Amino acid sequence: MSTDEGATRTTNETKVNLAVTGMTCAACVNRVEKALNRVDGVVQAHVNLANEKASVTYIEGRATSADLIAAIEKAGYAAAPSDEATAEKEKEEREIRYRRQRTAFWVGAIVSVPFLIQMTGDFTGNASLAIPPIAQFALATLVQFSIGWRFMRGAYNALRGGSANMDVLVAMGTLAAYLYSTGLLILGKTEGFYYETSVIIITLIILGKMLETRAKGRTTEAIKKLMELQPQTAHLVQHGETVDIPVEKVQTGDVLLVKSGEKIPVDGVVVKGYTSVDESMLTGESLPVPKQVGDRVVGATVNTHGSIHVKATRVGKDTALSQIIRLVEEAQGSKAPIQGLADKISGVFVPLLSELQP
Repeated sequence: MSTDEGATRTTNETKVNLAVTGMTCAACVNRVEKALNRVDGVVQAHVNLANEKASVTYIEGRATSADLIAAIEKAGYAAAPSDEATAEKEKEEREIRYRRQRTAFWVGAIVSVPFLIQMTGDFTGNASLAIPPIAQFALATLVQFSIGWRFMRGAYNALRGGSANMDVLVAMGTLAAYLYSTGLLILGKTEGFYYETSVIIITLIILGKMLETRAKGRTTEAIKKLMELQPQTAHLVQHGETVDIPVEKVQTGDVLLVKSGEKIPVDGVVVKGYTSVDESMLTGESLPVPKQVGDRVVGATVNTHGSIHVKATRVGKDTALSQIIRLVEEAQGSKAPIQGLADKISGVFVPLLSELQP
């Protein structure tokens, strides 16, 4: 390949971040990555389970964001472009999911109590603690086909896509215990049931999912706090007048007025005035740094003394703060080599274990 061809190819590469929902384990991650890498034009795809993001590099003209989303949906998951505009929506959806999981856990926990009492009776030989078979059937049916339905739906989607994930294992294990016990009940048996197995397994896994959802929410707190540092408006100096505009509309070369005590909207150069700037958010330095005409200032730092005029040099995603946020997001979405190895092993382990189950 010639140097010109290599440069053109690099120039045409585009990177996009997608929010992926429906993943439950490392096998799901492996499946989504394979689906993305099979799309013509995709150079590299990384999927992170913790923040439910897919970072994809592809060649313009050979693939589009719509092609990537279609590939993910075909694999049995949902996807959408991930940017600042969707961050708040993702937060709301995560909170709704957490509340539903918490409700499901408490339902499972309450139903599990009678079974735990019965198990205590089994260990101590106290037959009076046993639950009538029909009551066991009713309680297990409630859990299996209400809060446990999500695992069967996830298993169906996974098998339809030609792979197996954690949902398949959970569905197979709990359904085996439930159906075996129901078969004994139909035959008129009064003991040997395993209803408590399906109930307690489903409850404990939902507890794990609930804790996982809460942990995922906390992983984004650092990024959100960084985003909150960005001021929302800027004072644009135009034809001798000052106009307030959204910071997103500031363009390179605009002259902005920054008053004492305000945050500097974007990266720029001081063109008028003298002040001191608190750069602790960037450098950790507690003392304000003197700034005069010709000095560079960084967006989101605080103007502590006097008004200045700043000429914007870097705006939007090019500012230092935006680059820090992007690096943090990429760090969360990147994988260590050992994690990649673990994903490959799990991609084989889950289907193999499913085949070995009776």
